[in-house]
Amino acid sequence: AAQAAKPAVQRLADQISLYFVPAVFLIACGTLGFWLWEGVGFALAIVNAVSVLVIACPCALGLAAPAAVMAGLGAAARHGILIRDVAAFAQAGGIRSIVFDKTGTLTEGKPRLIAHHAVVGLADEAMLSLAAGLQAGSLHPLAIALMEAAAKPAPVCHDMQEYPGFGVGGTVAGRALKLGSAAMLTQAGLSEGALATVADELRTQGCSVSFLFEVEPQLRLLGVFGFADAAKASSASAIRALRKQGMRCVLLSGDNPASVAAMARNLGLDEAIGGVLPSEKAAHVASLRKTGKVAMVGDGINDAPALAEADLGIAMAGRADVAMNAAAIVLLRPDPALVGPAIDIARRTQRTIWRGLGWAFVFNAIAIPLASMGMLNPMLAGGAMAFSSLSVVLNALTLQLWRPNTANSGS
Repeated sequence: AAQAAKPAVQRLADQISLYFVPAVFLIACGTLGFWLWEGVGFALAIVNAVSVLVIACPCALGLAAPAAVMAGLGAAARHGILIRDVAAFAQAGGIRSIVFDKTGTLTEGKPRLIAHHAVVGLADEAMLSLAAGLQAGSLHPLAIALMEAAAKPAPVCHDMQEYPGFGVGGTVAGRALKLGSAAMLTQAGLSEGALATVADELRTQGCSVSFLFEVEPQLRLLGVFGFADAAKASSASAIRALRKQGMRCVLLSGDNPASVAAMARNLGLDEAIGGVLPSEKAAHVASLRKTGKVAMVGDGINDAPALAEADLGIAMAGRADVAMNAAAIVLLRPDPALVGPAIDIARRTQRTIWRGLGWAFVFNAIAIPLASMGMLNPMLAGGAMAFSSLSVVLNALTLQLWRPNTANSGS
C-alpha cells in the first residue's frame, strides 16, 4: 500500500509534468520558427527543434519520487522498520518532540509483583489470594503478575467489571472488592491510611502501585501491591541518542505520577506525564503539538488514539493490532533503539526525493535552452536525457546503502 501511494512531493511533480510536456512542445515549435526566421534552412531548424524534444526529460521528474520511495521502503523493511504511510517521509523532517508510552514500549511489559502488604488483621497471603481471584481471566500485565505470584489456585470471581484506566471490581468469596489505582481508592472515599508510607516508598522506586479494598459488606482498605517493570536494555541509550539530535523526549503513562517520574529520571527523559487516562492520551499529544511536530511511540490499544493524533505515529509490533493500524511506521522488533533509525530513514528518503527532483529541474533548465540555441544535436541530447534519468535512479539507489545506527539510535 505504501509503495502504491504518492507522497505530497510526488503529486506536486505530477502536477508540474502536466504543464511541462505541452510547454516543451511549444518551446520546440518556437525553436523551429526562430531558426526558420533566421534563414538557416529547414533541415537545421528541424534538428534543433527535435533536440529540444529529445533533451527534455519529464521521465526524470516522474521517476524521482517513486524510485526514492521504493528504495527507502525496502531499506527500512530489511532492518525491521515497516513504513505503512508515505506521509511519514514528510512528517519526519520536522519532528521536535517524541512522546513515549511506558509499559511495553520503554519497559519489558512484563511487570512482577515485588511487594504486597495487608492491613493489620489480614494475612498477606489471604489478601494476595483475594486479589488474584479478582483478576482471574484478565489479560492485563498486572493481572498476569498477580496470578503468577499467587501460590495456590485463586477463588472464583463473580460479576467482574473493568474500569479502564482505574482497575477492576467483582465479588470474591462473597465480598464485593475492587483493585486499582490511588485515584480509584479516592473515588471510593478511602485514603491510603497506614499504608501510605509503604505506597510512597514503592513509588519512589518506580513501582506501579495498586490498592485492594472492600466495598461490601463494609468499605475498607485491605492492602497495597507494588509491581516493578524493568526498562528495556536499549531504552536509556535510545533516549540519549534522540536527545543528542535535539529532540525533546516525553514519557506519557497512565501509571501514577511518582512512578512515571522515577522512570523518566532513570532513563533521562526531559518530561514525565503520569496518571493519564487512556481517553486523555490523545489530548496530551494534541497539546504538545502546539509547540512543534510530535512523534508518538506506543504499542497498546490505549495508545492508538494518541498514535493517530501525533504528526508521526510509531508503533511497536507484537502487542495490539489496532496500535499498528493507527501508526505510520511499525517497528517489527519492539526495540526503542529503532525509533531513531526509523526517523532517520524517513528523513533521508524525503531528502533523496527532493535531491532527485532538484537534479531533474536543473537539468531541464540548462539543457532545454542549450538545445533551442542549436548547441546540442539529437544524438547528444538523447544521451544527456538518458543520463538524467539514470542519475535520478542512482540517486534513489543510494538509500540501499543505508544501515541503522542502533549503537546510538540515530545518524
